[in-house]
Amino acid sequence: MAGIAYQGKTVFGLDIGTRSIVGTVGYKEKDRFVVIAQRVMEHETRAMLDGQIHDIKKVGSTIKAVKEALEADVGRNLTEVCIAAAGRVLRTVTTRVNFEFTEEKVVLEEDVYALSAMGVEQAYEEFQQGNDTDIKFYCVGYSVIRYYLNNYPIGNLEEHKAGSIGADMIVTFLPEDVVDGLYRAVESAGLEVANLTLEPIAAIQVAIPEKFRMLNIALVDVGAGTSDISITKDGAIVSYGMIPVAGDSLTETIAQNCLVDFNTAEEIKRQIDGGGDITFTDIMGLSQTVSADELMKILEPAVENMTKPVADCIRELNGEKSVSAVFVVGGGGKIPGYTQKLSEELGIAMERVALRGKEVMGFVDFPEEIEKDSLLVTPVGICLSFYEQNNNFVFVTFNEERIKVYDNGKLSVIEAAMQAGFPNDGLFPKRGSELNYTVDGKARIKRGELGEAAVITVNGELADIHTPIKANDLVRVLPSTAGAAAKLEIRGLPEFHHSIVVIVNDKKIELPKFAQVNGQLQSGYYEIQDGDVIEILSFYTVAQILEFMDVILPEKTGLAVNNMPADSNTKVYENFSVAWGEDVVFAGKTDEEEEYGEASEENLEESDTEEPVSEEAVSVKEERHVEAQAADAAPKNSVNQSIRVLVNGSPLLLSGKPSYVYVDIFDYIDFDLSKSKGGGIVTNLNGNPAEYLKEIKDGDIIEVYWRN
Repeated sequence: MAGIAYQGKTVFGLDIGTRSIVGTVGYKEKDRFVVIAQRVMEHETRAMLDGQIHDIKKVGSTIKAVKEALEADVGRNLTEVCIAAAGRVLRTVTTRVNFEFTEEKVVLEEDVYALSAMGVEQAYEEFQQGNDTDIKFYCVGYSVIRYYLNNYPIGNLEEHKAGSIGADMIVTFLPEDVVDGLYRAVESAGLEVANLTLEPIAAIQVAIPEKFRMLNIALVDVGAGTSDISITKDGAIVSYGMIPVAGDSLTETIAQNCLVDFNTAEEIKRQIDGGGDITFTDIMGLSQTVSADELMKILEPAVENMTKPVADCIRELNGEKSVSAVFVVGGGGKIPGYTQKLSEELGIAMERVALRGKEVMGFVDFPEEIEKDSLLVTPVGICLSFYEQNNNFVFVTFNEERIKVYDNGKLSVIEAAMQAGFPNDGLFPKRGSELNYTVDGKARIKRGELGEAAVITVNGELADIHTPIKANDLVRVLPSTAGAAAKLEIRGLPEFHHSIVVIVNDKKIELPKFAQVNGQLQSGYYEIQDGDVIEILSFYTVAQILEFMDVILPEKTGLAVNNMPADSNTKVYENFSVAWGEDVVFAGKTDEEEEYGEASEENLEESDTEEPVSEEAVSVKEERHVEAQAADAAPKNSVNQSIRVLVNGSPLLLSGKPSYVYVDIFDYIDFDLSKSKGGGIVTNLNGNPAEYLKEIKDGDIIEVYWRN
């Protein structure tokens, strides 16, 4: 056949199964796949078990024999091959990934790829959290179940305008030894891997076309050692699974009951489908005859042991419910009674569980001598995966270490970093430690500064995490750094003002403001520590003023604050007056306070006679009346006292009562309650909303104003 020209690119695919190796050579022509040649060879020994290579040399020898036979058929050398890994130790992670753009933009192809790369990385991190073994796993493929545009599902993201994009993804992983075993066996036969896929992905390429994937269907590829399962729904492959029980379990049952070796038992199994009597020679050299019906009765428990775990796995992968239909491919599923038993285990109609071979290969052209069969679905799918994914492993050097990386056709620095086990936070700038503290009882956080991003080079050229890489590239990553820890001084707090002004012996004195930190006085230059409890002080005591001014008073020296008797512990607020000396004169209310009180009373009287009274005013009057009644009922021997408060930033002295409530301030200030403004009256006590009958004390800070 030398010299024959084939259309398109010729593809060589190998289905390396537990019992046999199927080699297929063909090419794609528009919507059809043309098989040029196909060869099947069985392993001479059980060099593979449950889909995993146990004897690399023997498997490599069989691969070489298949390769040479196909080279003779097609008249050309075969150097590259597409292969598939069985799902014996397949691990899958389903994850949701989202990306927020800094501003709305048109979604480009590279944005979709970056989203997928982010999803693979996220899935790998999730997988590693649950990987309690020392086994190293490779990501060997992923499928996007669903895209999201601004949190709404969509079929294709490209060219849409979006503020955010997202995806539900299923990402698959295999252990390093499985991948290495396949590569070494293939390389020992003089071949290079052009593409690696998973057997369930390959089978579904043929068995369930995209037009059927809107339906909730399960595909079961029953081989010799494993039963690989995949589920479709809503137009996508949504999950994969594997059961390590398949056709070999039937062969072993026949070998035990008929007293024959494994290969003879395999020949007996293949004759069951034809019915009638089957003759064989047992290990004692005696000729034996058994009917197909007798064998099926023997195999019935084994068939049940095959189908029950498959049905359980399908339900688990499908959200604990059955699927609408099941397609069965592979040689292990051809045993009579398999599809019927599986339908019973799943609780669905028998006609909805069917063996699929030529029914799903209408688009595949085989040579005349090859009959379309369910055994050929996966081999053809392996070839087709080359056109869909073009995936394989390549070697790159990452920070002086040679590593093998799965190439999904768009390999970038971030995949190499992930495979090398480079920490994710080493790629992105890290914040310095944050500062946690409280101010006047409220929790605050100051975040640390951002550090420098990682310095990345590919073959000596500056790059970033999305820079594409290829085989034998040299990648170096200098880890990112952490920024400076958060720092803040007391004076940086918005509540902290630089000074307090008071009048001392008729002179203005500017006092530096202090804060109390963990019970200790600190200046504005104090550097806040993690966990500090801070209270902003809006006053000085007389003793602190004397200390600041370096004044030592003789004993029995008179002290006054706002013309009222005081002592060293009396609190002094903004604009308070302080005086000392033998000639200090004390007074009751100041002229200003008298004026405030008279004006307030006058306004209240006018409001009773001249203008409508607001709801706030009525409420205040009622509460004052209640307060007055409470005062009348108080014991007559109560001692009157005076307190100093700060009202709207101005000092105010209240005197003549044993105790005071919020409403009392309206007797001392000029505030017309009858003329409502804006949205109502605001009454605050020490920064918090206060009721009119709330008790007030010496040093309290009061605000009262009309809301805008």
